[in-house]
Amino acid sequence: MRVRSTFLIILFACLSLGSTLSAQKIAHIDMERVLGSITEYQDAQTQLDQLAAKWQQEINQQYDDIKGMYNKYQAEQVLLTEDQRSGREEEIVAKEKSVRELQRQRFGADGLLFDRRQELVKPIQDAIYEAVEAYARTRGYDYILDRSSAAGILFSSETYDKTDDILRALQN
Repeated sequence: MRVRSTFLIILFACLSLGSTLSAQKIAHIDMERVLGSITEYQDAQTQLDQLAAKWQQEINQQYDDIKGMYNKYQAEQVLLTEDQRSGREEEIVAKEKSVRELQRQRFGADGLLFDRRQELVKPIQDAIYEAVEAYARTRGYDYILDRSSAAGILFSSETYDKTDDILRALQN
């Protein structure tokens, strides 16, 4: 996201220089609309959402188990020896640490969900980027921006919206 924002800032700074870039051809597309029109992408998103929900449910169940362990410990605490209390506390802390690690492994920046997303979505995104690049080269565009991210685009004329052209290129 930072790269995209930085790119847009640099692009607009260059555009403000005036006449040196006045001959540049610029267009935009709505990447969300493009992705939304691709059945494989929608199927991949559904798979990812189901997987994430399943994993989150498992993690929530483990947190509920930990809460039950803690409540049981609280109720029995006065009856336990010091060693038994320490043992139970360590058990609860270890279980909580284990669940946090599982959560990180599945949902972290380099976790299993990220890997699965790369596996399912990256080929689709690559095909779109190839279609956009081919379109830009054949039509002589210097820049094609993603309007759906809109990080720095405050206004864009529909004249320059080439989303439908990209969708047609992807269908061929």
